[in-house]
Amino acid sequence: MRTYETIYIVHPEIVGDGYQAIVEKFKGILEGLKANVLKVDEWGTRKLAYPVKKQGRGTYVLMAYEAAADVIAELERRMRINENVIKFQTVLLENGYQETVPAAGETEGAEDVEEEVEDNE
Repeated sequence: MRTYETIYIVHPEIVGDGYQAIVEKFKGILEGLKANVLKVDEWGTRKLAYPVKKQGRGTYVLMAYEAAADVIAELERRMRINENVIKFQTVLLENGYQETVPAAGETEGAEDVEEEVEDNE
């Protein structure tokens, strides 16, 4: 099995239990297809670089997992037909999954500055 990473963006109006249901649904799809889910990282709602399906914001979710190649096709097919997923991308991690630890100065302070810059524009 190879290691993959899929990031997908959930429609910003889907919150609470509906949002959790979507995250659990895709995690369950992978587990049902005999994939080994390594990590599900929820990044929260962020401004998109450009409008996608008439939306300026979206809730990002990153999943890292080990799976066979045919699992990717089925996961992406199900994401494509789900109206609550506005965009997704899957990449092969050639060196396997390596969890990154942010440097001491790269935590929440950098995000606050970025948000202030976007607000001023």
